Amino acid sequence: MASPNFRHPVTLAKELITLDDVSGGRLTLGIGAGGTGFDATAIGQEAWSPKERADRFGEFVGLLDELLTHDAVTREGTYYSAVEARNIPGCVQTPRVPFYVAATGPRGLRLAAEHGQGWVTYGDPRGPADVPVEQAPGVVARQLEKLAAACAAAGRDVGELEKVLLQGSTAEQPLRSVGAFVDWAGTYRELGVTELVIHWPVPDSIFANDLAVFEEIATEGLAQLG
Repeated sequence: MASPNFRHPVTLAKELITLDDVSGGRLTLGIGAGGTGFDATAIGQEAWSPKERADRFGEFVGLLDELLTHDAVTREGTYYSAVEARNIPGCVQTPRVPFYVAATGPRGLRLAAEHGQGWVTYGDPRGPADVPVEQAPGVVARQLEKLAAACAAAGRDVGELEKVLLQGSTAEQPLRSVGAFVDWAGTYRELGVTELVIHWPVPDSIFANDLAVFEEIATEGLAQLG
């Protein structure tokens, strides 16, 4: 997952073109506005306000899209500029590497609708302490409704986008057993989520889970989804 916290569109475009070539056209770009805390300040800059973060993200995605679909780009922006930035021969995939845009707010959802081949959510942005488990699917359902509206406004069919849910940011515990995983995955599949991302168990973290159960889910749980 790339973000403006660590990247500039011109250099990122070069890197993506290289990776797309090396992978034989199998690269997908996950892109988001970036986090706060250490994620926002790791390279020494001041943390941005929510408005500036959203402004930067919008400019970043638009310029990156242009860089990956044109041989040479010149654009002067508020935060990001390009001067005769050349990207030849371009991506292996056409018209470019697919963008999976992480978004939960209205501006990010518009970016996903305008530029994305996929949309990514981690569920409720308030976090597990503030959201009862039983309310978590409803949050994603409402996000999907807003995504559909953003796509309609952009003249796109929301069915064109993959819908990706990242597990681990809510109080749900789908990795505690195979049955829990099957129930969780089935719930979100019915809502319209097309891809689920689960985390490898990391001891002493929010991703701590039984490795044996995790392996059982990988070998047996997926098969039960049909």
